[in-house]
This record gives sequence, structure tokens and C-alpha cells, in this order.
Amino acid sequence: MSKSTVVVVTGVSSGIGRATAEKFAGRGCRVLGTVRSIATAVPISGVELVEMDVRDDASVRAAIQSVIELAGRIDVLVNNAGMSLIGAVEETSAAEAVSLFDTNVFSILRTTQAVLPHMREQRGGRIVNVSSVLGFLPAPYMGLYSASKHAVEGLTETLDHEVRQFGIRATLVEPSFTRTNLDTNAPLASSKIAAYDRERSLASSAVVKSVKGAPAPDGVANTIVEAALGSWRMRRTPAGEASLLRKLRRFMPAGPVDSSLRKTFGLL
Repeated sequence: MSKSTVVVVTGVSSGIGRATAEKFAGRGCRVLGTVRSIATAVPISGVELVEMDVRDDASVRAAIQSVIELAGRIDVLVNNAGMSLIGAVEETSAAEAVSLFDTNVFSILRTTQAVLPHMREQRGGRIVNVSSVLGFLPAPYMGLYSASKHAVEGLTETLDHEVRQFGIRATLVEPSFTRTNLDTNAPLASSKIAAYDRERSLASSAVVKSVKGAPAPDGVANTIVEAALGSWRMRRTPAGEASLLRKLRRFMPAGPVDSSLRKTFGLL
């Protein structure tokens, strides 16, 4: 793709989204990053901010239309916006699950449906969906988050089969723990059950510790840029832990993988 590539990145206020927008700008792309409120957003050099609430149909449609009017086209859509949640499956209410899926899954449906008519008309485009290693692994006390990322994986693989006839490809990026506020500040399920207190506390502490020791978002951002501008592959895992976990899941017997996961989450 040329230097005039138009890229839309959702959720650029901080973390992976912000780093990704900066990387695309550094590659000479025209970058439009979405934020919930421009009034409170911190500017990003080389990035045009667009107000969008990924949880609202009308907001998504209006934002994508404004990008088309500004730039004339969209070559790449990066669905990065997301949220997390910690709590046992039994503790997680249906309302909390719906809210999580609304941000992590249905937002991708909204933005994808908004850009596809334009990509089909121009006969090309790339849609990059930011999943997680929890899209192919379980995670104790992050069951609904893991379920949402499993849904992203299934949606993306199916989407790619449907849109490649138009010159459009969909792809996944699957990071592991990354040093951002997403997991450090993950909300807890509101209806706590005392029987889970000990293990939930251990798992929550393990997540915070892993995030604090994790690499900065730059590595994930580089992987997203390559997924968008490089040769197509269905899955890309950033170098390091994410890549190792994919190999372990693929090649190791289920028992050792299960034991390793429990150890990671402090559930010995």
C-alpha cells in the first residue's frame, strides 16, 4: 500500500490504540483515530481525531461517514477499542456480559458494517481485529472477556471468507499481557460470591503483576501495522510470550497447558 493509505484506528486515547496510531503516522499513512470525546482527548502528532462511541450505532455510522468525507476512502480499519472484566462466571451478571460484548464484539460488527460498503466499492481494504491470546486460551476469572475474544476470532475468520471476493481481507492480532491500563484497571464483577474470594484475589493479583512486568504497547502496535500493510496472514502474535503461548496451545498436550495456565493465574 502507498503512503497515502487511509487508516482508521478505534480507541486511540491510550495504550495499544495510541501507539498503533503513532506507528501508522510514522509510516506516512493518513491516520484517523477515534475517541469517545474530542474535548477531553490528548492530541496525537500526525493523527486526526474523530469522535465515535463504538457502542452506539448512529455514532459509528456518523464517524465513518465523516472519515469518508474527509479522506475520500478507507483502506484499513483497525478495531482496537475494548474493555476487560475480572470475576468468576457465576459472579458475572448478564448485564455485565452484555456490556462487555457490546464493546469487544458488537463494536466490531458496527464499524465493519459501516466501512464495508466503501471498501467493496473501491474493491480493496484490510480489517484488523485486535483479539488476544485469550481468544484461543481460557483464563480463570476472566471467562466473559475470554469468551468475547473467542467470538472475535470466529467473527474475523468467517468475515475473511465472505469479503475476499471484493479484494478485502480480515485478520487477527493476538497480544498477550501488555503494559496498559486495560487489565491493571479492569473492573470486577459487581455481585461477588464469597466462596470465590481467595482464588479471585490470587488471579487478580497475578494479572496486575503480569501487566506491570509486560512490555510496552510498541511491540503490539508494530504487529498491527504489519498485519495491516504487510502480506495477509490470518493470525499474527507479537514476538515473545504471545507467540510462545500460541505454539504451546498448538503443540503441547492439554494437561501441561492447563497446569501452566493455573500457575500463571496463581491457582496452584
